[in-house]
Amino acid sequence: MTLYRRWPDVRALVGDVMTREWVAVTLGAVPPDDGTRRTRPHLVDTLVAGLQALRDHPLLRKILDVDPELLLPYLFDRRGASQDRVLEFIEDALGRGHADGSIRADHPVRQARCLLLVLQSFVFSARTMIDDADPELTEAAFHGELRHLLERTLAP
Repeated sequence: MTLYRRWPDVRALVGDVMTREWVAVTLGAVPPDDGTRRTRPHLVDTLVAGLQALRDHPLLRKILDVDPELLLPYLFDRRGASQDRVLEFIEDALGRGHADGSIRADHPVRQARCLLLVLQSFVFSARTMIDDADPELTEAAFHGELRHLLERTLAP
């Protein structure tokens, strides 16, 4: 009964847990910045590390295995709080990269949203493309390709 005082139903509870866990793991994967690196390489490292951490998260793995339909509203109908937090992080980094010249100047909100669309496809669909029997199609190989894609997309 105590749970339903705070959350109207199980889906709302799961949504709050997803937000808390996924923001923590995604943004918690940010590599330390000693202030000497330009923004683009740091952002690329951060996005790839965050993606890897999120793909390995037990809650995401369980949802993808048991109830992937739970994620459909966040893919087709609306953004969730965790997506908005990641977008804020990316937009902020893009602004710094525009200022230091390491990231191609463009509309930061559009750039951030495009990056998130790419990242989401790697989070949710990569397992349909990975083939560990082929060394060129392993998870690590796809992460390398993602890194290349991000570097080239953001380069001035």
